[in-house]
Amino acid sequence: MNEVQLSLYSLLIQHFFETDKIEHIKKGTLLFQEKDPVQKIYILLNGTISLGRVHEKGKEFVIKILHDEELLLEYQLFKHSPKYYFFAKSLTDCDVLAINRSEFEDLALKDPMLLISVTSWLSTGYLKAHMKCQDLIMNGKKGGLYSILIRLCHSFGIKNKEGILIDIPITHQELANLTFGTREVIQRILKDLREREVIDYSNQKITVKNLAYLKRAVDCQNCPVDICGLN
Repeated sequence: MNEVQLSLYSLLIQHFFETDKIEHIKKGTLLFQEKDPVQKIYILLNGTISLGRVHEKGKEFVIKILHDEELLLEYQLFKHSPKYYFFAKSLTDCDVLAINRSEFEDLALKDPMLLISVTSWLSTGYLKAHMKCQDLIMNGKKGGLYSILIRLCHSFGIKNKEGILIDIPITHQELANLTFGTREVIQRILKDLREREVIDYSNQKITVKNLAYLKRAVDCQNCPVDICGLN
């Protein structure tokens, strides 16, 4: 998590943390869906949540994956009767802190430090989203997957003797959802990467053994880690 996110997370915890506001969410639960009215904002205390949209034909597209100490502010702030544009689904059991939307917005307007932190957090998210769209548009399905793997390394990577372990379980279908591709295409690309010894895939966890290969393939500009992530 980057410095701005940590600051905003800490400020919200400081103001709103109460044990009775913590909700325990089981794996596979929809926290909210597209077009639901926004009544609460959520702070992810622990666990993993995906955010995305569902195409009219039923195909799912994942936009973000959040893991531990993250924020879910997926709506137009300070708008009358806002609705969600995305769904949020738990990929693991999670604990979230639920905060009344109006309480959060009232505090943000009264507390300059909190408002600055919210603005900085949103601007970082804006840049992150644009960079990911650029990669998916310019590099095609293969390059899009390479870009997602790089971002997964930044968001969830742990260095080990083999390379970088992406320390969350992720299926071929979930990778397809992140690139708006198909599971079959993802399987073929991953097979090619394994044969080239760029990655290893075991027990639904990916180890990137040659990150430089992926970066060269997508002409990586080495953006700061807080911009090049999936959160």
